[in-house]
Amino acid sequence: MLLEQRLATFGRGRSIVDTLEELCRGLLAAFGATDLRDEAKEVGELASVPTGVGIAGLVDGAGVVRFAPNLHAADGTPVKTMLQERLGDAVELYVDNDATCAGAAEWSHGSALGLRDVVFVALGTGIGGAILADGRLLRGESNFAAELGHMVIDPSGPDCGCGRRGCWELYASGSALGRLAHAAALAGRATLVQEIAGGDPAGIRGEHVVEAAGAHDREAGAILEEFASFVALGLGNLASIFDPELIVIGGGLSRAGETVLGPVRDCFVSHLEGHGYRPTTTIAAAALGDRGGAVGAALLAASRGSEPRAMGSALASRSGEEPRSHPPRGAS
Repeated sequence: MLLEQRLATFGRGRSIVDTLEELCRGLLAAFGATDLRDEAKEVGELASVPTGVGIAGLVDGAGVVRFAPNLHAADGTPVKTMLQERLGDAVELYVDNDATCAGAAEWSHGSALGLRDVVFVALGTGIGGAILADGRLLRGESNFAAELGHMVIDPSGPDCGCGRRGCWELYASGSALGRLAHAAALAGRATLVQEIAGGDPAGIRGEHVVEAAGAHDREAGAILEEFASFVALGLGNLASIFDPELIVIGGGLSRAGETVLGPVRDCFVSHLEGHGYRPTTTIAAAALGDRGGAVGAALLAASRGSEPRAMGSALASRSGEEPRSHPPRGAS
């Protein structure tokens, strides 16, 4: 990644497009969009600068955010149309779900490079995902596939932003980890976590738990074990459905590395059907971390939304890198 800019998204749909426009213009200006376009024309590749946007929620094939449980301000926003009108024909826009983009990036140039059956799980404010089945992204009829966070694991559980109850992301997202720690602090079982958060239980977030657990705090470790059991429960369900070679964990919590992944792997075994009679599915952190959505959006835009296998091959040939792959499941 050559340049990165981050802006907060607030307001309703049009304000979100305002933010996206500001980001696009800033990034394009940093590299000189006109020069890039002219250079692309000279080599006969592109007539405009490919620009990708990854956004949370149900994003259809026309780039409309139909429904976003954790970003309701964007519901119904025709992001691609609005942004294209503002930026003009100097850019060629591609808009997709952010987790789909991140999953494509991990397969094309990340932890899942060279594999054919992969489940990508983004643990952040909510839970997003992407499914690679037999070498192809699983998109579904409306481009809405792999909304993993909204599979219900407890129909009598708390209300979810999607309108249902007991969705997986209420128990296994980064936000859920913060809520678990908040409850533990109120019960007097998260002393160091609360201290790291500035002393106020209301300010506790998932990263505070990770920091305390990294310092070998027992209370934080216990919170993480409870959290890991919920993450592993959902992963076990997904493994039963898709039988993946690899599960890639991305999103904000991927930065925690083995502090989170270690307990998740330990719990995962008990949720895997036929454990001991089948190869154990590998669980790995996303190589691109929480930048995967942005990277994948750019890659999909550059390839006109084609399958990530083509992108991975192209990237490897340009960089001179050999494709990487994981060992067969069950191998040491």
